[in-house]
Amino acid sequence: MTETAEAPVPPPRGAAGAAAQAPDPLAGGDAARRRGLQQMRRLATWLLVAAAVVFAVAFALEDRIPWMGFVRAAAEGAMVGALADWFAVTALFRHPLGLRIPHTAIIPTRKDEIGRTLGEFVELEFLSDEVVLGKLRSIGLARRVGEWLREPANADRLTGEAATAARAVLRLLGDDDVEEVIEQLARRHLVEPEWGPAIGRVGAKLVAAGQQRHAVDALVEQAEGWLAAHPEAFGSMVSSRLPRWLPQVVDRFVDDRAHREVLAFVRAVRDDPGHPARVAIDSWLAEFAERLQYDPAAIDRLEELKRDLMDSPRVREFAAETWTAVRGTLESSLDDPDSELRRGLRSALVEVGARLASDPALQVKVDAWATDAAAHLVRTYRHDLAGVISETVERWDPREAADKLELQVGRDLQFIRINGTVVGALAGLAIYTVATLARMVIG
Repeated sequence: MTETAEAPVPPPRGAAGAAAQAPDPLAGGDAARRRGLQQMRRLATWLLVAAAVVFAVAFALEDRIPWMGFVRAAAEGAMVGALADWFAVTALFRHPLGLRIPHTAIIPTRKDEIGRTLGEFVELEFLSDEVVLGKLRSIGLARRVGEWLREPANADRLTGEAATAARAVLRLLGDDDVEEVIEQLARRHLVEPEWGPAIGRVGAKLVAAGQQRHAVDALVEQAEGWLAAHPEAFGSMVSSRLPRWLPQVVDRFVDDRAHREVLAFVRAVRDDPGHPARVAIDSWLAEFAERLQYDPAAIDRLEELKRDLMDSPRVREFAAETWTAVRGTLESSLDDPDSELRRGLRSALVEVGARLASDPALQVKVDAWATDAAAHLVRTYRHDLAGVISETVERWDPREAADKLELQVGRDLQFIRINGTVVGALAGLAIYTVATLARMVIG
């Protein structure tokens, strides 16, 4: 019945011992609980020993000192109560005195069932729709989040946490893997579909809306500017094809005339929206858009051009260089607290927080969304969440499970032994007193 204290283990020496003695808050809490449990065990055991000593003394002196009968009865009741409660408390965690009495060591032998019961209790009582949704509706989640976010210090803290998480994700992403994913997505969404019909449809809509005219205007203006600034470009362009026996002055005249005619033509196209050249360009673009949609030969030529372009090593190099540049920019922006990216994110978070804190209509929408999302998650995953408890308990060793639970509640259970000793003493004294009075009355 008395419990043997474990011999203290000497602390390890050297560097390994220093590492082993590193402070651990959880271990410190368990050590404090274990000390409290041992103290209460010793107290309850010493009360039992004291009751046994008092009983022995009173039993020996009862014949010579009549009132010792009352002391003996109280001590006897105290021993019975102490022993009964010691048996009850011990039977929860182990076999009393090592004897395999039925219905003892309840926790080690039934830990799996206890874990399942506890998981079901949490699932039904803590993860029910009424509890979770009622709590979400009562706390005003959107307003609280908004009030927290609109504080610049909190927004800055959240931005820093998001930047840290993003940097970790970037470090985990391998360049080859990202490039492969980009290539697969590009092939699936850009290369595999036919370009011709899509480009033809878009082109037909642009031509029908007259959007090509802006491009024609820009080209004509650029051509006019270049021709006006480079008249020598026409030097010998036409005269070189004339007979060599013509005088040189005729050559210059012809070249100058050709330059003026071409420049006048370009200016006429620029100034006249209905110029035949413009009409011809519009007709050719409309026809080309039609052919891209319905002409198999035009579609095949465009597909061949697309394949040649996408299979070019330079295109793959460009994709790799683009990802490297994007990654470097992101990393530097995430590392710098004053970067445009992080400042923009902080500002957006503060603005969102202010809106959430001050806009009742938005609060209602966000609360409704959060409630619906929580309801979906609870209904879908509450059995899995509660199952974590039963699965964890099932993985525990039986003795480990008993030790963990005893460490948490064992100190309070020792009060049962103490209370049993006191109540047993009072009950024994009361029974003996009533019996004595009854005998006196009857006698």
